[in-house]
Amino acid sequence: MTPKALIRIFYVADVDAAERYYIEILQFTRAFRYGTYVGLRIGQCELHITDPGEPRQVPGTGAAYLICGDVDEYFDALKKVGARLKSVPQDRPYGMRDFAVFDLDGNQLTFGCDSDGA
Repeated sequence: MTPKALIRIFYVADVDAAERYYIEILQFTRAFRYGTYVGLRIGQCELHITDPGEPRQVPGTGAAYLICGDVDEYFDALKKVGARLKSVPQDRPYGMRDFAVFDLDGNQLTFGCDSDGA
């Protein structure tokens, strides 16, 4: 077996509102939707959102780190549309330049690239 991808699932209180936020604010696209289970994409990354279900999961407790190209332009675009920003792009001691944003429930997405531009 050779794994090809890992998909993070975020539990959200309102799937419709969360889907709109990811598409309209965070620039994701919808890959699919089955009832209250939605697949979202940005670049080659996929994230799934769903309601808490049974047994009940806790909305807003998820986190994901997305490796991408230059983050500053994306940060500027998110700032202009009112995304819930946690931090600004900064070069970190662990060799990454990154920033974090929250979805409507408090799930955190961090976007980062190599700080040396590689």
